[in-house]
Amino acid sequence: MKSKGLDLSHPSLSCHSGSLQTHQGGTLKTALLSGSPGDFQQTQGAHLHSFLSDSPFPRFQARHPLAMIQLRVTPETSLADTPVRIHVSGLAPTQLVTLQSSLTDERGVLFQARAFYRADEAGEVDVERAAATGGDYVGVWPMGLFWFLKPEKLFHRLMKRDVMNSPFCFQLDLFDSCQLLPSPQVVPLATCTVERWYVGPGVERVPIKEGQIRGTLFLPPGPGPFPGVIDMFGGAGGLIEFRASLLASRGYAVLALAFFGYDDLPRVLAEVDLEYFEEAANLLLKHPKVRGPGLGVIGVSKGAEVALAMAAFLEQVVATVWINGTGFLNGTPLRYKGVHIPHIPYCPERLLITEMGVLDNYHVFKDPRDPAHATAAIPVEKAQGEVLFVVGEADRSFNSKLFAEMAIERMKSHGKKNYTLLSYPGAGHLIEPPGSPLCSISLIRGSPKPVHWGG
Repeated sequence: MKSKGLDLSHPSLSCHSGSLQTHQGGTLKTALLSGSPGDFQQTQGAHLHSFLSDSPFPRFQARHPLAMIQLRVTPETSLADTPVRIHVSGLAPTQLVTLQSSLTDERGVLFQARAFYRADEAGEVDVERAAATGGDYVGVWPMGLFWFLKPEKLFHRLMKRDVMNSPFCFQLDLFDSCQLLPSPQVVPLATCTVERWYVGPGVERVPIKEGQIRGTLFLPPGPGPFPGVIDMFGGAGGLIEFRASLLASRGYAVLALAFFGYDDLPRVLAEVDLEYFEEAANLLLKHPKVRGPGLGVIGVSKGAEVALAMAAFLEQVVATVWINGTGFLNGTPLRYKGVHIPHIPYCPERLLITEMGVLDNYHVFKDPRDPAHATAAIPVEKAQGEVLFVVGEADRSFNSKLFAEMAIERMKSHGKKNYTLLSYPGAGHLIEPPGSPLCSISLIRGSPKPVHWGG
């Protein structure tokens, strides 16, 4: 299936006293990872006369006969990891206003964020520079109306499931004064719709069910060859595609790889069979659009643990991104040909249930510094490629900072320098693509209660 939804040829939209007005678009050029080979350029757009004449948005010139209030979002259609600029003009000097973003996800859950701003002396609010005075955040947060989205129903995580056929459609509303919970009777001064896509034009989605391997391959448009990446998530299992589709939109050939809890794979992970992941690496490298001889792997949580093991044992792996994982086998042993690495058992009796009724798993993991667990360590010093460790220092799943530091010390002790550590104070377990809202607690598959991620 090829993507045809995201069209970067549309101009940016602004709302002019409730009606829509076109503006020529600029350049959309960002990278999900440093050195990304894929950039997008937003082309000049055509006027939307027919659309404007049939605009579903209410017009308020009768209520504001002299006002030329504009709510402008640039670009109004973009990839989900692309920054947007939000600008309001035509207000009275120092006027107090509320900006609100709303989104209903694919499961019908409403997410909203709002912030209060005062216009400057020119009657403008530039969210890129203006400080919010209150609401869901305070201060200068250019993407705050996206980062601080909260679910109406507690413990829901905003996660795109159908990446190919539809975007997340956000409605941005501008209200006069301070509106904590605007009623249907409160008429917005202006309204805009913003589309955030998880796949770029021409990206192809290919379901993979070959040999033992189960997953989805995302291929950028064009003949290639493209650098190959294997993308894995964590202990909830299943198949998650939104990061892979974004990376493919930036020029990578990405295999979103399931390794349990999906299709005919085991429902629970009893062991890490590294031969499965070696088969996946070989399958990806054999594809005519994938540039060899090596590939990268990216993983979070249990997926990061597996990624580090792949880096240590598989010669095909030449770059690894480890996000809030461990440097030991925890809960499941590893098997690879003649190699067997035992695991550190979990301690479920140390689970904590917080006052909100959510699970805090932090103490379920035993102290990896105990010499009794030395044999469970992943021999990361064998990794031939670069390893990037990404740590959220407020991770409540486990002490990912300690695991990263121990892995780096092990590499140093063997004279290795092929590592980089990025450590973020205040960040939790779920470090997601740019533009994603913070999720500190959510429901996950297989857990009887919501899980505390931290952050």
